[in-house]
Amino acid sequence: MADDIMAIEEFQAALDWQATHAEQNGAPCTARVVRALAKVRDGGTATGRRIANWQGLTLKDAMPLRMTGGLHHLLLSGQDDRLARVYSGEISDQSQIDQMVCDLVERFDAQLLPWLDGPPQTNEAGRSASIMAGLLWLAQHVAPRFELFELGASAGVNTMLDLYHYRLGSTLVGPVDSPMQIEPDWLGEGGSPPAPPSDFTIASVCGCDVAPIDLSDRASALRLKSYVWPDAPARMARIDAAIHLASENPPKLVKQDAEQFVADLLRLPQDAGTTRAMFHSIMWQYMPASAQDAITDAFEKAGAGATPERPLAWVSLETDPATFRHELRVRRWTGEAGDGQSILLSHAHPHGAWIEWTGA
Repeated sequence: MADDIMAIEEFQAALDWQATHAEQNGAPCTARVVRALAKVRDGGTATGRRIANWQGLTLKDAMPLRMTGGLHHLLLSGQDDRLARVYSGEISDQSQIDQMVCDLVERFDAQLLPWLDGPPQTNEAGRSASIMAGLLWLAQHVAPRFELFELGASAGVNTMLDLYHYRLGSTLVGPVDSPMQIEPDWLGEGGSPPAPPSDFTIASVCGCDVAPIDLSDRASALRLKSYVWPDAPARMARIDAAIHLASENPPKLVKQDAEQFVADLLRLPQDAGTTRAMFHSIMWQYMPASAQDAITDAFEKAGAGATPERPLAWVSLETDPATFRHELRVRRWTGEAGDGQSILLSHAHPHGAWIEWTGA
């Protein structure tokens, strides 16, 4: 399996995997732009040279999606509209798209180069359906009043999860008049998540990111939107709804690395009758192994002191590196037998289009 993963990190294999992933998730036009990066690498631009000499793991670093974000930004910002015909499907010939993307990179070389500096911050609201389903499951086993904190929160789109309305199978939760209506296709034979108990409460939510995005700032919001695949209209509508909600209820975010954020929060006093829960989605892979280990160790040590009155929980929607499937897993600590066990609740579409619920 390690050999397979290393093979995928070879440049062309990584491009092919990312393009196929986009195609399978309803974004064939974005896939064509990804494939065009092979020609960009062979060009004489500074961007092309940096791609050709990429230091790191091409796929793990999400290098292709860094570039597609920059290219989409050219269209959204009104600087160049040529890719509109690609994203609409009007132009589908790969050789024509290759030439168009190469021309864009040559013209906007200096502007596109910094997009390679950091990973994409997609902050997909559809993923909050999985997080909410995990909280509903947890509410049957721990105190149903939650104080939540998110790792890698980006613009805080998923820290606003209590402002969204969800239909999760036959289970409804959240304000019915919310501009964010999330209704993934519900698959599997595990039924629906439990209905929220009458005292189900999200008391607080905060998040951290090393480079948080302020959705009230138009330029920052546009950058975030650039990472959304333009041929996925439901996702584009969700980011617009999130920007609207953030203008009325700004997310609570801090600029901090995840390791220190977790350590600081775990030291704070915890109210009786409240579950302290950490969550994150499609970000764990971007952290170094040392940070992953430190957070895990800190959580397990804190869990050793948990009680039924002051439980601890961990909800994650992350990619299994062996299968590339996205798994919703929960762990809980209550000071009782079985504490800390990782429980698989579902598999899910990476952008929230469907959830295959097993319900443990």
